Amino acid sequence: MTMDKLQFYWNKSRRFVQTLANLSNDTDIEATVNSIEKGVEFKGANVWILFFAIIIASVGLNVNSTAVIIGAMLISPLMGPINGIGLAVGVNDSALLKHSLKNLIVMVLISLTASTAYFFISPLNDAQSELLARTSPTIYDVFIAVFGGFAGIVASSRKEGKITIISGVAIATALMPPLCTAGFGLATGQYRFFLGAFYLFFINSFFIALATFVMVRYMHFPMKQYLDASRQKIVKRSITAFSIIVIVPSVFVAWNMIAETRFDSKAIHYVQDIQKEVIFDEIEIISVQRNYSRKEKEIALSLVGKTLEQNQIDHLQRKLHEYGLADTRLSIKQTGGTLDVNMQANVLSRLLDRKDEQLQSKDETIMELSNELEKMKLSGIDNLQIAREIAAGYQNVKRFSVSNLAVYTDVSTGKTDTIPTLLIEWINPNDTVNVGKLIEWLKVRLSMETLKVIDEH
Repeated sequence: MTMDKLQFYWNKSRRFVQTLANLSNDTDIEATVNSIEKGVEFKGANVWILFFAIIIASVGLNVNSTAVIIGAMLISPLMGPINGIGLAVGVNDSALLKHSLKNLIVMVLISLTASTAYFFISPLNDAQSELLARTSPTIYDVFIAVFGGFAGIVASSRKEGKITIISGVAIATALMPPLCTAGFGLATGQYRFFLGAFYLFFINSFFIALATFVMVRYMHFPMKQYLDASRQKIVKRSITAFSIIVIVPSVFVAWNMIAETRFDSKAIHYVQDIQKEVIFDEIEIISVQRNYSRKEKEIALSLVGKTLEQNQIDHLQRKLHEYGLADTRLSIKQTGGTLDVNMQANVLSRLLDRKDEQLQSKDETIMELSNELEKMKLSGIDNLQIAREIAAGYQNVKRFSVSNLAVYTDVSTGKTDTIPTLLIEWINPNDTVNVGKLIEWLKVRLSMETLKVIDEH
């Protein structure tokens, strides 16, 4: 193929991709800006809607109902000010930025007040799984927020068909549950819940706003112009400074979250694998704690059952290197016989379950080997009778075996074939006159057309 043809196909492919990914044809910039500015407004009905939505989401978290939480997210107006911040930074609109920040702060305060009040009077004080899931952000929350923000601003900028997509974005990015969880932490005095959940809300909000900013710039929204040139410079510098102040810590946070997620993944695989070792046959791991910080990483195991010896603990510590956890400290607490009756019963039950699993695995292995052995046997053959007949007619045979032998016919693909094979050893290796007669007799006796012979001598 000539260079001209290559250039032609390259240009054609590039034009196709550009047409496929083009956003400008269906972008309604003026309507999008008006829609986001309207969504930033927070008064009257929006205040009541937010309050009711927060109570609904709090009830959903309290009773562990996913459906109720999703319903609350669909009616929440929290996305408005966050998109407003992203738009304001993207078009250098300081007035919109101030208005969006003010309304977002008011929304957060109302949300925290409503959720804290609900959980303070609620008789259900246990942290359910839906609530616990919002107490610590992960890198996946960042991905959801970023791509949810992209989808949201692209949908908002379309002339038609935005409602369904924006509703999905509201569910995916999940802004309300973290605020409700933060209220739960305040109401119950569990401030680690408050800090973790509020941190998750901040992460979601920031990266949604960042995605809005990126898409606004990508779609070439017109920049805000000021009559006073000096004022325009001040606005640009202020917005730039604000962006740097927020972005730099968030990049650090995102990087730290990636590192923590990788540590958790490695630690989980490490614990899963060491439980399969022989030293844990009579030991049960009753709890695992993974503690991550930049200065120190730790895996803490609580064990019950047979006490580990020091050389076994050293072995477990050395295995950390195999999982990329060389800088991780392994802490082992062996509880011995200090467990109460119920805990001992639970541990014994788990140990018995593990033994049953091991026995089942061994039974399956034995069954597989038995099946393989059956495949090697020649069907319908009485080996003892054949042995008697050979002993009577061929006294020079010391021992023999007739079976199916799996032979690789194509090493590259691993293809095999089963070949009837005679393995034979003679009393006198030099007296092999009757070998041919024996083989022919066996073919007739066993009804075989071919028979491979392997002479051990």
